[in-house]
Formats: sequence, structure tokens, C-alpha cells
Amino acid sequence: MPAVLLSIAILAEVAGTVALKYADGFTNPGPSVLVVAGYALSFWMLALVLRDLPIGLTYAVWAAAGTALIAAIGIVAFGEPATTLKLLSLGLIIAGVVGLNMAGSH
Repeated sequence: MPAVLLSIAILAEVAGTVALKYADGFTNPGPSVLVVAGYALSFWMLALVLRDLPIGLTYAVWAAAGTALIAAIGIVAFGEPATTLKLLSLGLIIAGVVGLNMAGSH
């Protein structure tokens, strides 16, 4: 169950962040509501996950997965460049979370 809640938290945060691009400084009401709702749902799910999982691992996975998804969306949907450095940096983020996960399992 924590994995499902964490996945919802990640996806809600990503949706809120994408909506933030369209909120135009919170002057566009529709996307602005989606930003607030996305982040509210994300933090609610994150709080529920923290009942069962350690805070360090939970936050690392949430932040890294959100960062990787937003970077991928930026490349695919918004035409941001997929530079070698950007892709290597995302790989390092993922490797760091895997390392934290492995360190916490012993």
C-alpha cells in the first residue's frame, strides 16, 4: 500500500508542477487550482506513506522520481534539450535513490 500512495504522491506533484507552468503567476484560475490541488494531494499522500516508510527514503524517492518525470516531460512535451549532461545528471539522481534504498535495506 505505501508504494501505491507514494506513486500517487509523485504523480500529483508532477501534475501540479506542470500546471504551474500554465498558471501564469497564479493569474490563470484553472491551472492555479490544479497546482494547489496537485500539491495538496501530493503532501497528503506523502504524509500517509510516512506512517510506514522511513522519511529519508520516502523523500528521496518522491523528489527524485518527480524530478526525473518533470525533466522527461520538459524534453518530450516542451522541447527542452536532452543534453548529455542533463541525462547523466538524471542517471545520478536515480543511482542515488537506488543507493539509499539499498543502504536502508540492510
